[in-house]
Amino acid sequence: MQQRKKVLLLGGIEHAHEQWNTVSEIAEVVLPKSTNREEFIEECKSGALDGVIATYRTFDSVSITGRFDEELVNALPESLKFICHTGAGYDQVDIAPCTARGIRVSNVPTAVNDATADVNMFLIIGALRNFNVGMVALRKGEWRGKNTKLGHDPQGKVLGILGMGGIGRNLKNKAEAFNMKVQYHNRRRLPPNEEDGAKYVSFDELLATSDVISLNLPLNERTRHIISTKEFEKMKDGVIVVNTARGAVMDEDALVKALDSGKVASCGLDVYEQEPTYIHPGLVSNPHVMLIPHLGTYTVETQTKMEVWNIDNLIQAIQTGTLKSPVPEQANM
Repeated sequence: MQQRKKVLLLGGIEHAHEQWNTVSEIAEVVLPKSTNREEFIEECKSGALDGVIATYRTFDSVSITGRFDEELVNALPESLKFICHTGAGYDQVDIAPCTARGIRVSNVPTAVNDATADVNMFLIIGALRNFNVGMVALRKGEWRGKNTKLGHDPQGKVLGILGMGGIGRNLKNKAEAFNMKVQYHNRRRLPPNEEDGAKYVSFDELLATSDVISLNLPLNERTRHIISTKEFEKMKDGVIVVNTARGAVMDEDALVKALDSGKVASCGLDVYEQEPTYIHPGLVSNPHVMLIPHLGTYTVETQTKMEVWNIDNLIQAIQTGTLKSPVPEQANM
């Protein structure tokens, strides 16, 4: 009888239990004993995880392993050939050392689009209408607050989407339902069918001409702090900024200064540079900042879709040695 292949479960299955049962039927599921990065590296080096060919990992499992950087990747069992990540963004996994070791990485690129774009639109409307000021005041027993400024309607405003991938295109459709005008910037212009009427502009033009700027690009070395002091200086006075991507694509210190000066009138954030342990005090204390704790995909339906998609990646890796959705950097690997 042929021995079943081994897979490593990093994190938990919260919703897609029926689909996970399929994995248990075709593979031996191994659970780590480690509770932190140091222990996990030692567990890998000890040989306890030898024979594992693939790992299913969740976003929260970073508390066990830390980031999948070169140090960690080089400590993984030689047998491990697939990392299946339950998320669209995969900045927790350094792709270059994985590629160097012949480890293929997958993500769940479209399962998150609707839910994240919904939150994105919520933050845009809330920031434009200055809702947070009134909500904070009401909880203090003040009706609307003192000297609360009027908000702005979304109709006719120019929304600049920085990074128009799947989430950005979904956001475009939602924003157009509010009669916003959409322009975007990517490193490469989209084909006409994907642009779907959106205006392609340069990075500087997007900064200078948008009433609302939405950050929807992945975090990597090129995009870290892509929005900082000099970028804020190029924006319209009173601009609205929204970020549902990753906290570190924007320099939070620079954002706080731009808010304090009035350059940025209001902003909406779902992600933070040092989440979940530290949120910049200058953001927390400013009533013109709408803050939510990374709830972009935090729905039963979307979490289930993400788990099912990632389980499909894992099953395909076990059965065929391929992935349903390899990350773009490894498309030709």
